[in-house]
Amino acid sequence: MTEQTDQSLRAELLELALEAGARASAFLSERRPEDLGVAKTKSSAVDVVTEMDIASEKLITGLLAERRPDDGVLGEEGADVEGSSGVQWVIDPIDGTVNYLYGLPAWSVSIAARVHGETVVGVVHAPVRGETFRAVLGQGAFLNDRPARVRPVPPFSQALVATGFGYVAERRARQADVLRQLLPEVRDIRRGGSAAIELCDLAVGRLDAYYERGLNAWDFAAGDLIAREAGALTGGRPGEPLSPELTVAAPPGLFEPLQARLEALGAWHD
Repeated sequence: MTEQTDQSLRAELLELALEAGARASAFLSERRPEDLGVAKTKSSAVDVVTEMDIASEKLITGLLAERRPDDGVLGEEGADVEGSSGVQWVIDPIDGTVNYLYGLPAWSVSIAARVHGETVVGVVHAPVRGETFRAVLGQGAFLNDRPARVRPVPPFSQALVATGFGYVAERRARQADVLRQLLPEVRDIRRGGSAAIELCDLAVGRLDAYYERGLNAWDFAAGDLIAREAGALTGGRPGEPLSPELTVAAPPGLFEPLQARLEALGAWHD
């Protein structure tokens, strides 16, 4: 693939991701029923899926199949198509489902595109905020039309750190123990309930760092690229990429000590 062809493909994927995300966001905002309930549960009774999660994924995957039928798709609510084009879409139709269920504003639609395994486009729509975060590999990150950039690095003791928790009781207990030890060492902790939004908030300087155990590719794919294009480092355990074991994101100079501290605390295991 020539550089010109590669750039043209990335532009096409970005445009489609923005369109799919905007359509799903409008649907979720305008069609949310007053009596929205749980359609099913996953890992535990509090790990919920609503009828709107399922409908949003169908809306997104339907558009992608119409426009690019040879692409692969991986979605949180079951979409799994191998594809033959070398492009794979990674979709979270509602990141922050519990927030959406309760009518809280911190939920988003997260769409990433990978080419031969590398994430090249990331889009996160946060419709209640009126915000769309986007990034193309090597071209920077943006909030709406404004360039996104991480905050200057603070001392570790002054870092505002976001995290999240799993849905299985044993994992939550372990995460609480890690948090108990980390909290006195930093400025404070935030827990918003949408990994995609928190990675994007890091990208625009609203947070200093973020970590979480138990994330899947659809949770972090788009937000990871946006954070990196805004100047953050991301990874898992030392020397490893992001994975369900651990996700860590922070600017250089804060990323390294946070990752090391989380390793020492055993934040990567239950």
